[in-house]
Amino acid sequence: MEKICWYVAKIHAQSGKKIKKELIDLDVECFLPYRSVIVEVNGRKVKKEKPLVLNYLFLHASKKLCFHLANDKGIKLIFIRNVETHQLLAVPDKQMQDFMFLVDFSEEAVKIDNNAHLKRGDRVRVIKGEFAGIEGELVRIQGHKRVVVRLEGLFSLVTTYIPSNFLETL
Repeated sequence: MEKICWYVAKIHAQSGKKIKKELIDLDVECFLPYRSVIVEVNGRKVKKEKPLVLNYLFLHASKKLCFHLANDKGIKLIFIRNVETHQLLAVPDKQMQDFMFLVDFSEEAVKIDNNAHLKRGDRVRVIKGEFAGIEGELVRIQGHKRVVVRLEGLFSLVTTYIPSNFLETL
């Protein structure tokens, strides 16, 4: 049996929800990182879904199924490849679980980062507080300790300040 992983695909900007529905109809587990936000429309506050990261969709499937969806089913998916190995970029399950968990937090608690200025640090696990269970890298941004969940080659999610006694080294 072929290994099932989280694979990353680029999609066209406005087609995310449509593609997600197609995949769900085909019983393919997927994740489209959207966040609910409150916006003002004509003087009224309205709750809207906004993409956290434009043009990315995550599929929990085998490589064979990924290619079948794109080639045979005609679903417009462009799979991201690992820069070094040229294989489809696979995100480990734990990293994906942590990413999905952090997407549910408010924009004030979790920021998105393009990986440009982050340096690799100690691997840590948050053991207390609202981020308990999250594993990532410990970094210092603006003088504060934060935990980064990095999706290699894509982007990172960065938590707000986390006290040292809420962390353990892996």
